[in-house]
Amino acid sequence: METIASDTAPAEGFRQVLSVSELNREVRWLLEGAFPLLWIEGEISNLARPASGHLYFSLKDSKAQVRGAMFRNRAIHLGFRPENGMQVLVRARVGLYEPRGDYQLLVEHMEEAGDGALQRAFEALKRRLDQEGLFAAEHKKPLPTLPRCVGVITSPSGAAIRDILSVLRRRFPAIPVILYPVAVQGEGAAGEIASMIELAGRRRECEVLIVGRGGGSLEDLWAFNEEVVARAIHASPLPIVSAVGHEIDFTIADFVADHRAPTPSAAAELLSPDGGELQERTTRLAVRLRQAMKRRLTLAEERLRWQSTRLKHPGRRLQEIAQRLDELEQRLGGAWHHQLRHRHAELDRLSARLRQQTPAHRLRELSTKCDIVRKQLYSGISQLLENCHQRLLIQTHRLDAISPLAVLGRGYAIVHRLPDGAIVRSSGMVKKGDRVETRLERGRIRCRVEETIDE
Repeated sequence: METIASDTAPAEGFRQVLSVSELNREVRWLLEGAFPLLWIEGEISNLARPASGHLYFSLKDSKAQVRGAMFRNRAIHLGFRPENGMQVLVRARVGLYEPRGDYQLLVEHMEEAGDGALQRAFEALKRRLDQEGLFAAEHKKPLPTLPRCVGVITSPSGAAIRDILSVLRRRFPAIPVILYPVAVQGEGAAGEIASMIELAGRRRECEVLIVGRGGGSLEDLWAFNEEVVARAIHASPLPIVSAVGHEIDFTIADFVADHRAPTPSAAAELLSPDGGELQERTTRLAVRLRQAMKRRLTLAEERLRWQSTRLKHPGRRLQEIAQRLDELEQRLGGAWHHQLRHRHAELDRLSARLRQQTPAHRLRELSTKCDIVRKQLYSGISQLLENCHQRLLIQTHRLDAISPLAVLGRGYAIVHRLPDGAIVRSSGMVKKGDRVETRLERGRIRCRVEETIDE
């Protein structure tokens, strides 16, 4: 339908008559063209779920409500089940349902409003850092194939460090691990993580860092969405693997890091070679080397046989020459002596060349080279294993030196309250008559409190 707009009055007798469907269509076009995609927060009511899989509902606040629809192709991607009374945040287009003339929202995305503010802050920071280039591929540092040492920035009491150590112990126990303990959630956690990343980069004790923690809610993982952590990762001279939460969890740290692992265990697998696979690979290479040498010798033998079949027997060649000399005897007279000497010289030259081309000398060179390479291979493997063993001994001595049990050897003791076994850190944790157990370097002493003195 074509609409004619004019500030002047229509000509006499002219009327522009619209049908109801035409009017609704015009209004729908006006609404859809006037409003971009909007974010709207409200409470769900009058929710309906027909068999088609679409969702129909009202979105309301304390003063007004508006109808909404979310079609099946969008609804199947929801990470929660909408219910009446639930507070949600939706991204929608404004539209009109023409058959009834109802103004409505066509919802493309819906999320629970509880995490909505955090999610919006996450998206805003992500866009800003992306525009600054912190996520660019050219800034990603390659990971070492066989790291000399792996640093882990996480909670010392969390499941993440236990999973990482378990995987490394199973796959390649020779790799030493340095733990940089931090809080992974709560106030001040982001600052601790950023400080440890800077400290690890300054000390250069390890070749690669794993930064992460176990799973949790968006709020639990928020320390890894802070800008200070993102900038510390970007500025780190060491390559960093982000391993935060589970496979479905994404944080700002994942986008800035040089590599993202879906879980802490996956990060450990990514950085550690499989010891058994490495041994198998060495065996396979040795087999391939032997097979290659065998093929090389076989080809040389076949070439020798082929060259032998092409070489004419000297006797036959002499017969040809003799026959030719007989034919020329009448014509050349004494010239046949010269010709014979020439042919003998040619024969000697060809024989010398044939002796130079024999494969025996080349085979001896290849055999000697094979022995040298084999000795170098065995020597390199032995040296690598010895170096790994020495590093393991050094790290073991370091762990023994910082063990809390070593402190007991200098005359200190650990006091446990009985019967719950809690460590007594102040006199206020016990009272007169309580039983305690004192752990010494060798043995334990059970006592009863006679008096407590506050200092």
